[in-house]
Amino acid sequence: MIRKIITTQYSVSEQIALDDVNVLADAGVTLIICNRPDNEEEDQLAFADIAKRAQELNISAIHIPFAGGQMQAADVTLFQQALEGADNVHAYCRTGNRSNLIWQAANTEQVEKTTSASNVKYDVVIVGAGTAGISTAASLLKRKPKLKVCLIDPAEDHFYQPGWTLVGGGVFNVKKTRRNMADVIPKQASWIKNSVKSFSPDENKVILEDNQEIGYQFLVVAAGIKLNWEAIEGLTDTLGQNGVTSNYRYDLAPYTWDLVQKLNNGKAIFTQPPMPIKCAGAPQKAMYLSCDYWLKQEELDKIDVSFYNAGGVLFGVEAYLPALESYIEKYQVNTNFSHNLVKVDGPNKRAYFATKNDKDEAIVVEAEFDMLHVCPPQTAPDFIRNSVLVDDAGWVEVDKETLQHTRFKNVWSLGDVANSPNAKTMAAARKQAPVVAQNISDALENKKIRATYDGYGSCPLTVERGKIVLAEFSYGGKLAPTFPSWLNNGTKPTYLSWVLKKDILPPFYWYGMLKGHEWFVKPVMREE
Repeated sequence: MIRKIITTQYSVSEQIALDDVNVLADAGVTLIICNRPDNEEEDQLAFADIAKRAQELNISAIHIPFAGGQMQAADVTLFQQALEGADNVHAYCRTGNRSNLIWQAANTEQVEKTTSASNVKYDVVIVGAGTAGISTAASLLKRKPKLKVCLIDPAEDHFYQPGWTLVGGGVFNVKKTRRNMADVIPKQASWIKNSVKSFSPDENKVILEDNQEIGYQFLVVAAGIKLNWEAIEGLTDTLGQNGVTSNYRYDLAPYTWDLVQKLNNGKAIFTQPPMPIKCAGAPQKAMYLSCDYWLKQEELDKIDVSFYNAGGVLFGVEAYLPALESYIEKYQVNTNFSHNLVKVDGPNKRAYFATKNDKDEAIVVEAEFDMLHVCPPQTAPDFIRNSVLVDDAGWVEVDKETLQHTRFKNVWSLGDVANSPNAKTMAAARKQAPVVAQNISDALENKKIRATYDGYGSCPLTVERGKIVLAEFSYGGKLAPTFPSWLNNGTKPTYLSWVLKKDILPPFYWYGMLKGHEWFVKPVMREE
C-alpha cells in the first residue's frame, strides 16, 4: 500500500490488505472508507474482512461503493456525513482514483478547513518524484528504514527518459519507458500528489498549491527542469505535426521515428539550444540514429542533414570530439554553430535562427526543412526560480561537493535543478543521490557530513544503431570511466556500450537505482 496524502486529514490508496490496516492504525487513522464494490475482480478482499480487522484496532470502517465513472450525488452526501467529526481518514478503491474524486466532489469546505490546520511534519520532505527524488528517498530508507519520508509531486506517471532517444530511433517501444508513479514510490514513503507553491526555509516548511503547509526537519529539492517550449515562437502550435518533433517528450518520440522512416529525400534539421540542458548529447543522438537509418536505406545521399547548435562546439569534453567528428563527416552533416532556434513556421516548414554575421551584428537566418527535430531551451521550474533557494541564474544554490544548500543548512538539492556545475544527466543523479542520502543520515545523528560528489556525469552518445561513444567525465571535463579501457574504450564507439545502454541500463534503473541499490556509486567520504 502506498498512501497518497491528499490533505492533513485525508489519504487514499489502492486496494488495501489486512496487514495494511495495521499500518493505518500505527499512522493514527481513525476511519477507513471503502469506495469499491465487493467482487469487482477475482480474489478481491471483501470489505467485511477489512471492517473486522479495523474494529479489532478501534478504527471505524464505512462502505460507500460505486463503480468507476458512476459516482452519484447520494454517494457524495454519505461521504460528507462520514467525514463529519473524523480527524484522520483513509479511503481506498482499486487504484485510489475514485476515493480521490469523491473527496474532491464532497469537500470544498473541508479543503478550506484543513489548509489552516497545523503542519504535517516529516523527517525528510523531498520535492520532486523524478529520478533524483525517488533515488534519494530509496537510498535514505535503505540507511534508515523507519525514517518518515515524504515525496511531493503532482505527476501520475514516471518516465525513463533516456529511453526516448531509442524510441525516436525505432529501437524501443515508448510504453516501456513509462510506469505509474504509485508503483515506483518507495513503499515506506508517503506521497503527496500535489504541487509546491513556495518554500519557507526559515520556518522549515513547504507550502502547497492548496495552501497546506508541510513541515520538515530536512528538505531535498529535486524538482527537475522545465522544458521551455514556449520560448520558441510558433513551436507549441506545430509540435507533433508538419514534420516538427522532439525526443524530449514522451508523446513525440514515436513521431520522430515515423518521420525518419518516411523521409527519403529533402532537408532534415536538428537543433540544440543554449546550455544548460538535460543530456547535452541527446540532440546529436537523434541526428546520428536518423542518419544511420537513412544510410542503411541508401537514402542519405538524397537528404540534406544540418545541425544547428546555439553553442560553439560539438561537445564540451574534448576527448570525445574525434569520434563524434568522424560521424559528422560520415553522415555528411552540415554543422552551424552559434545558431539559436527562435521561431518555427510549421505550415510553411521554415525555421529561424538567431546568430551573428561577419561584422558581429545580430541577425536572424531562415532555413527550410522537411523534418525538424527540436531540443527546447530549458530553465528551472517557475516555483523554484521564484523562491529564496536560488542563485542569480535561477538554480538551487548548493555546495558542489556535499550538495548542501549554501545558506540553509538543512536543505539539499540534486539532479537537474541544482546549480552544481555538472552535466545534467540521469547518471549524475544516480551518483548524487547516495551523497545526499548519506549526508542527511549523518546530519540526523549530528555527525559531520563527509560524503562528496565529484561531478560525475555520463552521456552515452548513440552514433549508430549498435555503437555508442560512452562519454563519462567529472568536474572540469576530467575523464571518469567506469570500466577499464581494455574492456570498453569510452572515447571510441563500441558495441559493449550499446548493450549497456539498450539492455542493461533500463532494468538497472527500474530495479536498482529506484530501489536504493548503489552499485558503482558508493559515496566517497572526506578525510576527517
